[in-house]
Amino acid sequence: MIEAGHFAAFLALAASLAQAIFGLRGLRRWSGMAAVTGFGFMAFSFLTLVHAFAVSDFSLALAANHSHTLKPMLYKIAGTWGNHEGSMALWALVTLGFGAAAAALMNTGRSTFEAHALGVQGLLSAGALCYLLFASSPYLRLDPAPFQGASLNPLLQDPALSLHPPMLYLGYVGYSFVFALAAAGMIEGRIDSVWAKEARRWSLAAFVPLTLGIALGSYWAYYELGWGGWWFWDPVENASLMPWLIGAALLHSVIVTEKRESFAAWTALLAVIAFLFSIMGAFLVRSGVLTSVHAFAVDPKRGTILLIGLVAYGALALGLFAWRGPQLKGSKPWQLVSREGALMANNIVLFVAALTVLLGTLFPLMAEATGRTMSVGEPYFRQTFVPILALLLILLPIAQAWAWGKADLKQWTRWAIAGGALVAVFAALGVGIWKISLGAAFGLALGVWLIGGAFWELKRRAITLQRIFRMPPRVWGMTLAHAGIGLFIIGAVVETTTRYESTVALSEGASGKVAGWTLTLDDVGSIEGPNWYADKAILTAVKGSTKAVLEPMKRYYPAARMPTTETAIYKTGTGDLYAALGEQRFVDGQTKWVFRVYFNPLIDFVYFGVILIGLGGLLSLVRVKR
Repeated sequence: MIEAGHFAAFLALAASLAQAIFGLRGLRRWSGMAAVTGFGFMAFSFLTLVHAFAVSDFSLALAANHSHTLKPMLYKIAGTWGNHEGSMALWALVTLGFGAAAAALMNTGRSTFEAHALGVQGLLSAGALCYLLFASSPYLRLDPAPFQGASLNPLLQDPALSLHPPMLYLGYVGYSFVFALAAAGMIEGRIDSVWAKEARRWSLAAFVPLTLGIALGSYWAYYELGWGGWWFWDPVENASLMPWLIGAALLHSVIVTEKRESFAAWTALLAVIAFLFSIMGAFLVRSGVLTSVHAFAVDPKRGTILLIGLVAYGALALGLFAWRGPQLKGSKPWQLVSREGALMANNIVLFVAALTVLLGTLFPLMAEATGRTMSVGEPYFRQTFVPILALLLILLPIAQAWAWGKADLKQWTRWAIAGGALVAVFAALGVGIWKISLGAAFGLALGVWLIGGAFWELKRRAITLQRIFRMPPRVWGMTLAHAGIGLFIIGAVVETTTRYESTVALSEGASGKVAGWTLTLDDVGSIEGPNWYADKAILTAVKGSTKAVLEPMKRYYPAARMPTTETAIYKTGTGDLYAALGEQRFVDGQTKWVFRVYFNPLIDFVYFGVILIGLGGLLSLVRVKR
């Protein structure tokens, strides 16, 4: 069956090349048929890999190296893409999937434009398949087949991490088709409202899963790695954040192009850059140049091939923009004090924020190339990225409140003064009554500013309260997304500035005080799972009339010869009581277990805010028939 899957991948490559040829020659129907056919072949090919993992067919080298008979079925299936070769097969599948979806769903009335977009996507699909088949094949056989597999990395045997790569790839690869649309528009020399309407849909189709994929990775790191935080500024985390920032700028820019046919060249450039940042993310994760729990370290030869591909894609994409971009012109004039001006400022801030993250991610690599060792961590990002982000958050309500073309400053100024006064009062309360730092109080005020601005804009558009619930899904989507950012900011500020952290060593039956909670170690015993065994602690946590039981574990996976930390989290309604089991110590003749205990206030605001952003994006995709 694997041989059939391998052959199907070659057929998918042939179909992608046909898609490219037909598309670039303007043959919309034939290019679309080739796109759907290629996706069908690749879907079959990928399913043969999934089947091999599901039935533990260790004659497939990929399954032998990354699976085990004792693994639960979910993790057997997730093992298909929990490695370099399988993840690239998934990348190719999603790339062809976007081409097939576009072939079925695009309906702009411009046949040649659609054909060119499918043609460019066919070239991208062919490139992904060439790398898969000739440099990173997942179809290699072992003869004789081993009796047992080596298992999947235990850190990846988690429900969130099973969904994390597919969601990220939907985001990364989604921007490949946005680039294909931009390339087709530049080839025709026409980036207008029709183009922008189509580009906005596909930008949202990439932005939403990328947002949720980043959140899944963050939440996994929060509860699985045992360090108590939710964002570490890890280079691989940054690799997904950068295209997200550019994608957010693209979403705001494409709105201007759709409504006013302005920003044509800038929007096309952002589509190119979003695509390149996505490709760079793949390179950073899979080239072996980064050290991270998220990275797939591979041999230098394949890393070199990925680098060559990144440079080639970048040269072609930027070369196309340099050739055709200057010919793209906006049609309607606008002034600096207008919604266009505010959205351009929003775009510039997001772009600078992405460059700041890029510098912090690549600088250690550049230093290493000169023989120096240097690390860039949270202090750098706190001093550079956070102030830039604060400027962006100030701009968001302004961008949505100002009128197109030229804003009425008199009307807006009254609202801004009232809103600014409320924010200032809120910040003063934070410093004076809640006893938090000025920076934290300012952050909370920004969160309130965003939420208030989002719902004020909804009320302004609806005019009356009765009409609010009859507003289009797109307006509700914008409101929920901006309110979600506000909730995220409030949660992030409170959690990072008021988090409580402590280490406590307890013998069985002993108690200790942590963050106002009394923790009693009732028992530590051994348990066994399907492919692991563990030390499991039972902690009773009491605060006032509230009582909770926490059961943190230290697991060991014999097949992988690797331990993992399984944290215990109790949600209090105002935050998480979080405990991680550490090492065993002998103190004064007693056996004591070390626990790292945290209280993370309002941590759920962080993830609920992200869910609102994703929900807002989904609502914005809904079409309303008029």
